[in-house]
Amino acid sequence: MTTDAADDRTATSKSQLAYEWLRDRIVTHRFTPGYRLVLSQLAAELGVSTVPVREAIRRLEAEGLVTYEKNVGAQVALVDEGEYVTTMQTLAVVEGAATGFSAPLLTVEDLAKARAINQRMRDTLEHFDPRRFTELNEEFHAVLFLRCPNEHMTDLVRRGWSRLRMLRDSTFGFVPGRAVQSVEEHDHLIHLIETGADSIEIELAARHHRTATLDAFLTSQHAQRRP
Repeated sequence: MTTDAADDRTATSKSQLAYEWLRDRIVTHRFTPGYRLVLSQLAAELGVSTVPVREAIRRLEAEGLVTYEKNVGAQVALVDEGEYVTTMQTLAVVEGAATGFSAPLLTVEDLAKARAINQRMRDTLEHFDPRRFTELNEEFHAVLFLRCPNEHMTDLVRRGWSRLRMLRDSTFGFVPGRAVQSVEEHDHLIHLIETGADSIEIELAARHHRTATLDAFLTSQHAQRRP
């Protein structure tokens, strides 16, 4: 390996390290919306130059997790309820479509894995942990769109998930009663796939599943605002 190739590999690994480190702090809310990302400070904390940090911030900006404002610099993206709503609406469409495309290609083993995850979700209901439920929920849906042949579509789904992690720690923390319905709807999705339902029927069921969570959240929020 030449010196230049080794240097390129080192630069790439440092950029990836900076990206993962920053992304983890954003999605776990240690860096909250509006938090300024000062290159020199972050580089010093990571023990690298500002170059890989800048590259990492550009990647996070492309994902919508970071914004860049003139005279302010890079900061963790600001969020509001409207953005949460539009993110959920968009995710309902792309995740539903990805699931519909994936459904005919899922194996018996894939469905067994999805069912096992859903059972773990059901097991959490008695002593409910919203964050853990949300983690399992992502695992479940990741299995269902695993075989989607459209990589661009699955990338959009994962970007939507990244946005949701920053916007809300867990929607189920606001509407815990929705968790029971969610598990039941998961059973229905598995049944549709197992019985060979049309892809469009599966897509619409997956879309409704996502929008039902959004509707429950909005109903809860509106109820809290009533005098």
